[in-house]
Amino acid sequence: MKNRSTLAGIVAAGAAVALALTGCASNASGGSDAAGDDTIQVNFGYIPDFNGTSLLAIAEDQGYWEKYGLEVETPSFTNGPLQIQALGTGDLDFGYIGPGAFWLPASGEAKIIAMNTLGQSDRVVAQPGIDSIEDLRGKTVAVPEGTSGDMILTLALDEAGMTKDDVELVPMEPSAIVAALASGQVDGAGLWYPALATVKQQVPDLVELAQNSDFEDTVAFPTAFVAGNDVVENEPEKVERVLKALRDAITYRYDNLDDAIALTAAYNALDEEDVAADASNNKVLSLDELDTLTEDGTVDSWLNGMVDYFLGSGKLEDPVDPADFYTGDLFLQAGE
Repeated sequence: MKNRSTLAGIVAAGAAVALALTGCASNASGGSDAAGDDTIQVNFGYIPDFNGTSLLAIAEDQGYWEKYGLEVETPSFTNGPLQIQALGTGDLDFGYIGPGAFWLPASGEAKIIAMNTLGQSDRVVAQPGIDSIEDLRGKTVAVPEGTSGDMILTLALDEAGMTKDDVELVPMEPSAIVAALASGQVDGAGLWYPALATVKQQVPDLVELAQNSDFEDTVAFPTAFVAGNDVVENEPEKVERVLKALRDAITYRYDNLDDAIALTAAYNALDEEDVAADASNNKVLSLDELDTLTEDGTVDSWLNGMVDYFLGSGKLEDPVDPADFYTGDLFLQAGE
């Protein structure tokens, strides 16, 4: 059964920040074949798109939370950095982030506990008549800071021999960027689908200047689930149960993609066709693939590439080992 919940009042850096939008809550009760009779309470943040929602929607629908003795509240957020803040204050136990926010776990703000998908939905876009990244020089470009939109813009500018100093950068929330692009208030943006699909309804000739695949030889764009440092350190049973539920949901999603799309659409009250279009911009990985990619060091290579990117973009000051912020061992142990 779903309830509505709101998470607000998170305080970060001495300032109160209202973080969450209205979210869904999954209430599971009773015992589990893995957990006995104790039910563990969990707060799990998400973003209402295919990557950020599908596993949570499946876990609720298929009873995986209940199977592992979890009662889960799922507040909705607009981006990953806000969830990292909530993890740090203890208002969330777990959350979802896109690749642009990976610098925060790499900085020690949280732990990545599970890889999810490979994102291919990010774009640098511009108003009609702007035909290249170089054409953005001196123009207004909106971006949600610390997100994959920020990341792909930085990569595209660098490839063109430019930096953010060469454009008039306007930090905005994703919903504000949609409105600003649709009304012509900004010349370009670093953003992602499905938000860009909404823009294209108003600006059908919107120009796509760069996409994830342009940089796949050097940087991967994985999405992931994160946990608070204190949760990983002090609540191993909670982490293990959540990982077991996520692993079950990963298997279900890969084997039943159409159903996963329908469940995600229902969970977020979105049109199923829009969610299907969103899903098509991402690579869904099987559980076997995720296990193998963790075991053979591929995930570490992704993370090393991202660390290099974040060092170059100034998000990180010092190199960091993926083992310091990705708990791949826990993900694998949950499958034993």
